[in-house]
Order: sequence, then C-alpha cells, then structure tokens
Amino acid sequence: MAADETQVDLTNCDREPIHILGAIQPVGFLIAISTDWIVARASANIGIFLGFEPVTMIGNLLADFLPPKLIHDLRNRVAYLNARDTVERLFGCELRPGGEPFDIAIHLSGGQIVIEAEPGSHSNIDATGAVRSMITRLDGQPDLPSFYREGARQVRAMLGYDRVMVYKFAPDGAGEVVAEACKGGIGSFKGLHYPASDIPQQARALYKRNLLRVIRDVTAEPVAIIPALDENRKPLDLSLSVLRSVSPIHIEYLKNMGVEASLSISIIVDDELWGLFACHHYAPRAPSFERRSVSELFSQMFSMRLESRERRALVEYERRARDISDQLLGAVASDETLLNDPDWLGDILTNAIAADGVGVWINGSYAFSGVTPPTDDFRRIIRALNGTAAGRVYATDHIGSLIDRAKPFAEQVSGLLAIPISRSPRDYVVLFRSELRSAVRWAGDPHKPVAYGPNGPRLTPRESFAEWREQVEGHSKPFTTSELRVAETLRATLIEVVLRLADESAAQRHQANARQELLIAELNHRVRNILGVIRGLIRQSQPDQQVVKDFVKVVDGRIHSLARAHNQITDDHWGPAPLQALIDAEAAAFAATKETSILSDGPPILLNPQAYSTMALVVHELVTNSTKYGSLSGDGVVAINWHRNNENDLILIWQESGGPPVKKPTRKGFGTTIIDRSVPYDLGGAAEIHYDPEGVRAQFRIPSRHVSERRNFQGKVIKLPVARNPHHAPVRPDLLAGRSVLLVEDSLIIALDAEDILTRFGAEIATASTSDAAHDTLDDLTPDFAILDINLGDQTSFGIADRLHDKGIPFFFASGYGEQAQLPGEHRSRAVVQKPYTTHNIARAVEELLGLTPESEAS
Repeated sequence: MAADETQVDLTNCDREPIHILGAIQPVGFLIAISTDWIVARASANIGIFLGFEPVTMIGNLLADFLPPKLIHDLRNRVAYLNARDTVERLFGCELRPGGEPFDIAIHLSGGQIVIEAEPGSHSNIDATGAVRSMITRLDGQPDLPSFYREGARQVRAMLGYDRVMVYKFAPDGAGEVVAEACKGGIGSFKGLHYPASDIPQQARALYKRNLLRVIRDVTAEPVAIIPALDENRKPLDLSLSVLRSVSPIHIEYLKNMGVEASLSISIIVDDELWGLFACHHYAPRAPSFERRSVSELFSQMFSMRLESRERRALVEYERRARDISDQLLGAVASDETLLNDPDWLGDILTNAIAADGVGVWINGSYAFSGVTPPTDDFRRIIRALNGTAAGRVYATDHIGSLIDRAKPFAEQVSGLLAIPISRSPRDYVVLFRSELRSAVRWAGDPHKPVAYGPNGPRLTPRESFAEWREQVEGHSKPFTTSELRVAETLRATLIEVVLRLADESAAQRHQANARQELLIAELNHRVRNILGVIRGLIRQSQPDQQVVKDFVKVVDGRIHSLARAHNQITDDHWGPAPLQALIDAEAAAFAATKETSILSDGPPILLNPQAYSTMALVVHELVTNSTKYGSLSGDGVVAINWHRNNENDLILIWQESGGPPVKKPTRKGFGTTIIDRSVPYDLGGAAEIHYDPEGVRAQFRIPSRHVSERRNFQGKVIKLPVARNPHHAPVRPDLLAGRSVLLVEDSLIIALDAEDILTRFGAEIATASTSDAAHDTLDDLTPDFAILDINLGDQTSFGIADRLHDKGIPFFFASGYGEQAQLPGEHRSRAVVQKPYTTHNIARAVEELLGLTPESEAS
C-alpha cells in the first residue's frame, strides 16, 4: 500500500470538489455565455433539446439558436441578478415555435451567465395561494415537534416523495431526524442520528448558497460540460446550478440506503444552516421546477416562522430567568443566610437552569443538595475552578476535562456550571448535571471506517445502515448559550447581595443571636423555676394517706415529664428536638433499671415543640404503665419503632412483649385518656392502643407538619395567664341543666378541665379543637351558647364568632391574655374569660351571658 493511501481519513469527503464536477444531470441542458451573449460552454446533450451540437454553438451568439422573444425575456431576467447567489427563473418557455415548454434557471458564475433548462410542466400552480395555505396550517401548530411534523407533511404533499424528513444539525455538526412524513410500510428514520461526516463542510456551505438540491435518478449517467476548462484552465463553478451532477461518493451513499432519488431544501435560521428538508424516493423522481420553487419558498417561510418561535421561546426563558434573579435578590437581601442553604438555592436556581444537584462553597465551607460529586472531589473541582478565568461563569459537559480521576463519579455527575459569587476568596455556587446515559440511535457507525471501494482509495460510505448505538459516557447535556447568559445575570445578582450585605449582616446577626441567647436563657430559668415550685408544692402539701401519696406521685411524674420536654426543646432555642432524646430521657427517669429492655429503632427525626411536649406525656404514660403492669414490670421488653409513611407523616409503634398476660383496663383513667386522645386532639393525628394478651401494642400517626429533619421551627413566647376576678361564691349545680354548649378549645388538657366544670353544671357539651371542626358541629347542632378560645393554633375563632352572631347564638371568648386580648371591632364588646377555666369564672360568665340569677341572689 502506498504511503499516501494510508492517510485516508474523515477529511476525504471534505476535500471532494463537489461544486466543480464538470457535469450535469441528463434531465436538461446547460449553456454558459459571456456578458456579450456569446456561447462559451454547453452540455454535451444540448443537441437532443436544441438540435445543435456544442461545437456548432460555442463561439457564436446565443440569439442564433433561441427565439428572439426568449432572448428578450432572458436579458430582462439577467438584469435582476444584482445580488450575490441570486437565481432567476422562467417557466413555460418555448425553445422552438410550437415545441414543448421548458423551465429555465439563470445565474452568474465566474463572470459568465449560466442558463439551465429542463422540460416544463403544465400544472399552473397558484404559488401565492399554495404557500399561504401551507403556512396557515403551519402557524396552527401548538409546539415545535408538531411544527416540524407539519412542515414535513406540507413538503411531501407538494413534492410527492416517499419520505420527507426534517433534519436538524447539532452544534457539533451531527444531525438528527426530528420529524418525518412518509408512506406506509417503509419504516421510520425519526430519532436517528447521523454523524457530522455524512454532510461534509463544503456541502454545508453549498446548502447556505443554493437552498434547493435535487437528484432525479442516482443511476443516470452525468452529462459533461464542453469544454471542461476555460482559457484559464478552470472548470465551471456549479455552486448555484439546479442540474449539477452528483458526487460519486454521495451516489454510493444513497444506493446503500436504497434511495433512487432525493431532494433537499435548506432551513436557514439566524443566517446559519439550522437543518434541511431531506426528501427520499425509492424510484427515480423529478418534481417540476415550478413545484420545487414553491417548496423552496415554503422552506424560506418555514425558516422565518421557526426563527420567530425560537426567539419567542428564548425571550420567554430569559424573562423568567430575570424574574427568578429578582426573586433571588429580594430573598437574599432580607436574609443572606439563604446562601448557606443549598436546598433553597437549588430550588430557585434550577428553575432558571436545569440541573440535578447544587454545591455551595463559601469561605472554605461547603453544602450539597441533590446529585453531587464526593466531598474530596468537590474540593478538587473548586481548586481547579480557581485556575480558570477570574470572575467568569465556567461550564463544561465533561468534568474529566477540568480535573483528572473524574471517571469514578462520572455516572452520577458529568457536567457542571460554576457561578463565582465573590472575588476574594473565590466562592462558588456550582450546578451539576448527571451523565447523559440515554443511548443515541446512530444510523450506522458514526466512526466511518476506511475502505477501498469502487471510487478508489478514498473513504467509502458505510455499507450498512443498520442502527449503531453509541453510549454517551462521561458527558452531560451541554449548557446552552442562553443558560450561560442567565448564569452571568445570576452571578451579578449574587455578588451584589454578598458585597453589600456581608459586613452589615454579620454584625446584625451577631447582635441578634446575643439578644436571643439572653432572652431564651431568662425564659428557661423562669419556666424551670415555676415547674420546680409546682412540684415542690405538690410534694410538700401531701397528707400521709397512701392513696393521696400515690396520686401525688402520678401528678409529679407528669409535671416532671413536661419539665424534661421543656428542657430539651429550649436547649436548641425553642426549635425541633430529637425523638430519640425524649425516649432516652423517659427510659432513664422512670425505668432506670430497665433501660436495656427498651429497644428503639428509626431514622433521626425531630419533633416541633408542640408535638414534643405532647409525645413526652404520651411516652411517659406508656413507660409508667409498663413498669407497673406491663412488660417492664418483669423480664419483658418494649420495642419502639418509627418511620415515615407515603404522606410523610411519622408512624410510631410501641410494642410490649415478654411480660405478664395483658388485660384490658376496666376503668379509663387520665393516663389512658392522654394516650388515646393527645395525639389526635393536640396534633391532628391518630392513636390506636390494643391490649393483646402477649403485650400492649400502640400506634401513633403524627402529621408531617410536626416532623422535620432540619431545625426550622419558629415559635412564639406566650405570656403566662393571670387570674381575673376570682369568685368563691357557691354556684348552682343545676345552672345549665338541659342546656347545650359548644366548647371550642385547642388544648386537650384545658378542654377536659372545662368539660368537667360544664358537666357539673348539668350541660350537654359538644367540643371542637379547630375552626373547621366547630363549623362542622354547627352544621348539625344549634347550641344554647358557646365558649370560644380566641387562638386556635395558627387560626382564630373569629370566623366562628361571626357565624354565631349571624345565627343569634350567645357566646363569650376565653383567652390566656384575658381583657388584654385583641378583638376585631364587631366583637369588641364581647366578654373575655381569663384562662385557666374555673368553676366560678365560667359560672359568672354564663350568668351574665344568659341573664341568669346568681345563686346568692336567688330566693
């Protein structure tokens, strides 16, 4: 093999002079004339059409061979060839009196006028009406995929090819069939990818200059142009020719596909070759010049509509990105700590730039959200980014090009976009994209093998068009130019906020933290003292009777449980506290010798303060009962397990085993009430307890709003209640006999206390803990009066008050703030009872509300 033959590579096709092949397709003829209208060249087959051989015509005036009217029309058309790459057309021209009509194309090439003619048709298409109708259908498509598909349908309807494809070029030159219209039974090429080498560079250049290319019959013998070379030894440039013959390599390519005729129309967007309408036919085909011209005009309109749609989509995308940038600026300006929250940053940034994960690097600290590389590799990426252009957004779809040893994590993360958010030291927000694992459907092996075919020692097209799949490994979807522009906007926003607020925010945060620490410490001190005093009063005041001592012990244990829960949640600034710590504390305090018999298992979970206090009482009662009567009273064990369900609620299961046989209690004490009703009433969850002989089993569902993995709870400081006007006069036990009352109270303990008092007065009670529950009760019941707790968690009872007022039902409010409670104007005159509820303050409020005579005044 010769040395030069071993250098055959993909540039063979790129070097082929396809625009100066020196021949045309035999369907028509070609004449090249000088500017003084003397014939300089002619195709070898011209005698078939005009009756004159090339040797007779060359050197003589064209007017000697064509009718005067046609010469006149041709001269007029040449006057329009004043712009680069212009081709003028004439349809239905007579070359001989009474002869068949011909369609003619005229263009300039190398200082000569090139005239090409081919037999015409008698279709008389209304070009304007046809294109208008085609564009109307195109404009009615709702999205780009249907827009592409309709374009292919319209071209196929006009030209009649077996297959019409919309072929889109990728930035690297490879192509993809994004839509097609074809006859049945010939298979589909939609979704197939073709390597960039299938359409060489010089062919792409011609597609931009000459928008329509037709090959009528791949088996037809080309017709030479005579003479092949001019006086300067140069061939005729056929770049704009409509009859230009076909490269032998491309002929072989089409034959490999089984295609016998083809046509392509360029799609030009923003002055660049966006793609093609690629038409294939499995038999020779030659659409009329007129229909081809209409299709070319449609393609130009298609290109303009496509450019408009893409620009609108781009404008809308960048508008949304600016809105996100403004949102980012506003949020971080009020709370710059959000920059340290990768989940928040990830949510807002990936709405602007699609990504699978976010890494934040600030002052040497880092945080992750979503899919990210390992910590050590992230540090290496940051060091490598510091070596790139300072202050610039950096993007790559192949992290392996930025750092070495990237392959181990390439399946998870392959591309990144780094946004610098400071100048010194270099801090970054880095968006990561996962590997593009989807298989690309190549129409043949994209790595063209060198072979020696019928065209000699140059690159032979692929012999097989079976799908060849190439797995894209180590690369992500590339970041687009628009995404990089958006990233620059986000970078400017972040840097503005960081530089403006860094020092001021740090100082303010330090002062606020100091004040918060002081307030929380003082609150904790006071609450702990109060709980301690209450426990001391109960213990010191108890008489010697054993039954009272037992009672005091139970109450003391409950207060102690609340105190422990308070300590836990205030240790972390009144934020969520670990469920495991609650269980450990109860086990240590009330089952000290049985701690190893309490087995707990579940993911790290935090309960907000309300749920933590409630569950402290529930777990305390369960542990206490088990140490008295259940598995912890002997050699048994307790298994406590928890998990999240599909709704993200927390499911906690208490299971005893190995203890004495279990019997269901014959009476329902206060401890059982806490276990049964605390979680449903206080937390809006659910509770079940089963007294199986083998061991007690309890299950609790705590709604997800009370559960978290991160500490983000914000609480309020509630003033301790102060008694208002205590009355100690005796009250009538039948004060409310036969009357019904709606009690709206969100605290189970307080509601139980109020229920006891109202029951002693002889009332029938309907209790609701939420506004919705109260409205549901009013749908079915019209009470004689109502008692409304003002604050119901994150709601108020003012809506219920409005409904009671409209129905003429008397009511009064209750609040820990008493008379200082803030009421809306329409209810400002209503009575407010200071909590806690007592027999006397309820009695006096009811007497005033219903106009009853106090017992002390009754005769």
